This record gives sequence, C-alpha cells and structure tokens, in this order.
Amino acid sequence: MTTELRVLRAAEWQSWYGQLELAFGGVAEAAEERELWEALTECERSVGVWDGGVCVGTAGAFGFRVAVPGGAVVPAAGVTMVSVAPTHRRRGILTSMMRRQLDDVRSWGEPLAVLTASEPDIYGRFGYGLATRRMRADIDTSRVRLSVPDGTDDVRLRLARPEEAAAACEAVYARSVPGRPGMLERRPGWERLPLLDPPSEREGASPLQCVLAERDGDVAGYALYRVRPDFDAEGPKGTVVLEYAGALDPAADAALWRFLFAIDLTSRLTMANRPVDDAWQHLVSDIRRCRVAWRDGMFVRLVDVAAALEARTYQVPVDVVLEVADAFCPWNAGRWRLTGNGKGAQCSRTDDAPDLALSVRELGAAYLGGFSLVSLAAAGRVRELREGALAEASLAFGSPVAPWVAHGF
Repeated sequence: MTTELRVLRAAEWQSWYGQLELAFGGVAEAAEERELWEALTECERSVGVWDGGVCVGTAGAFGFRVAVPGGAVVPAAGVTMVSVAPTHRRRGILTSMMRRQLDDVRSWGEPLAVLTASEPDIYGRFGYGLATRRMRADIDTSRVRLSVPDGTDDVRLRLARPEEAAAACEAVYARSVPGRPGMLERRPGWERLPLLDPPSEREGASPLQCVLAERDGDVAGYALYRVRPDFDAEGPKGTVVLEYAGALDPAADAALWRFLFAIDLTSRLTMANRPVDDAWQHLVSDIRRCRVAWRDGMFVRLVDVAAALEARTYQVPVDVVLEVADAFCPWNAGRWRLTGNGKGAQCSRTDDAPDLALSVRELGAAYLGGFSLVSLAAAGRVRELREGALAEASLAFGSPVAPWVAHGF
C-alpha cells in the first residue's frame, strides 16, 4: 500500500480528527470540545497521511508566540494532534510527518517548535528537550494553615460567572506572559479554552466557578475552580479542584489561595498544573501535607539555533562557542559563537575551538532556563571542552523565574 502526506483540507477535518480520537482510545469528545478544536485548528499548518480515502496519520502546528527569558515573546510552532493509526505503525509515518513539519516551521521563519507530549519518550529523537515542569499538589486544607503577606486583607474577592469574567481574567493572563518563560501569548479564540466545561470532564465536580481578586475596582487576580462535594460519617470532606489561576501581585495571589483553602464543606485542594516555584509553597504551615509532585510540561525544539539564541537574553554576560549536534535538522549542526547579556545577544557560525559540546535536544532543555547545563553535563549530555565554560554558560542560560506553560494544546 502507498500513502500520501499532504496539507490538511478544511473539508477533511472531521475524518482527520476522528483518526486522532481513535488513536487516543476511541472515546468521542463532547460536541463543545470538538467544535472548539475545529475552530482553533490551522489547516494550512496541519498535515495528514492518507491511505486511499482513509486518514492514518495526523499532525498540526498552531502559530504561537512563547515568552523567553528577558521578556520577549517569540514565534513558535505549537506541535499538536499527532497520531498514527495502529494499523500503520512502524512504517515511518511519524518520522515523515515530523520531517515535513520541521521543514515547514523553518520555511515559516519560526525559530522554535514546542509541544506537550502524551508519551514523553517519543520526541527526543526529533530534537525536542524537556524544558518546563508542572507542579501537582493535593493539599489537606483541614490541617494546613496559610500565613499571608501584608495587604492581603485589602484585596476584595468577588464571585463571577466565568463567561462574564473572561475578559478580566484574560487581561491578567496577558500581563503575566512576559514575566514567565514558557507562557503562551493567547491568540484570538484561545480565550475560550479556559472556559471549556463539558460535563463529561468534571468527574463529579461542579460546573466551573470563578472568583476575582480586586483592588480599587481593578481586577488583580482570578481563579477558575470546581468543587467536588463529598461526605462521610464524620461530616463534609469535599475537594476544591483548581483549574486556572493568576495574580499580578503577592497580596492578590495570597487572597486567592486563602479563599481556595477555606471554601465551606471542603477539606482538600488539588491542582494538576502550577509553576514549580508557585508562591503558596512559602505560605503554608506544613509542606509535607501538600503532597507536592511534578511531571513533564513543555518540550522545546530549536528549529533555527542562531535566531532562537538571539531571541532571549542572558542572566550574566556570556561568550561561548557551542558545538551543536543535530542529525534531524542538519542546518543547525556545527559551531556557533554566542555572545550576550541582559540586554541582548548575537549568535553566528564560527571556526573557533568549541567550549561546550551538546545536541540540540539539550539546548532545548536549557533554553527557557528551567534545566541547567550543569545538571545536563552531570548526566553526560553536555561536554565541557574549555575549563570554566560550563559554569559560565549554565549561569547565563538560567532564569530567575521557573518556566511554565499554563495549558495544553
């Protein structure tokens, strides 16, 4: 049998997405979920593999802009909706889609590709490195107390319908993007994602609820959450399920956490995706009873090494020659001299002796400042070729704020 790889046509979206659903278990999504993803899909940036009239492979690429250290928001392809039919595995279909996709991203002039992975061991061979983590927590709010900063009592909290508060929540989110590497600038239409609320996804919890933190009439923070009621012989033991939250200052942030900790008839607060440096960890009386854990977040792939390294700034001045290996995108392979500081950077090819040797995968892992070059070197993934270069470059590549992506895509 022969297959054809080509750009997705809008009229084919239903069968294309149906293949994706089948690959992820065959459970049909709620109509509102399907409608949203159809509206957000950029067909001209998506490909499918067809065997006759049957779709057997899918891959998309949203046109995103992602925050990087220094506050710039850089064009990036948001790789998404990748699947191969179980009948067509091990035939090179995934590799062919990744090849086509990265060639396209390069032609679009986007220096980065990013993704969140259903299975994290898939994408390393295509040059993607784990660059962000997401924190999970399950807090016993009946036994954990909060110590809040001065000014918290000056913050007014107000319940609001999520749809009515959406614009205010999006304004807080937009102001937060440049300050945290990895956050995605939300394009028109993406403001609908936090409001997606199909009953099939609630797992016994309430419809989405919203609380706003206000100061002098201006919204300074928000939380979108659900409540899952539960009772036993001893009384109520409901759970607050935090979906999204954001705040512009410590007092507004603390006011929101205090609210979430104290909702009536609940004794637990759970969250599945928060920054690993979230401030509430410094407010709680007993971190052990918060059952903190983390899992992988976003993977980053440098499609254009020079443009990507020039797009961000560096914590301290750096002048380093990188020997980069990149078998899948050979235009990146070779030696690059990076010079930069807190104001900007330049990166160009050089014949000078290399100071560090690494693959593009490790460069992606370190790019947002979430994983240090020193830790990658300890794993044997980065080699120091000039004494002192590793410590210098590792400090420069760091970020004072942990990188994080607020939602999947």
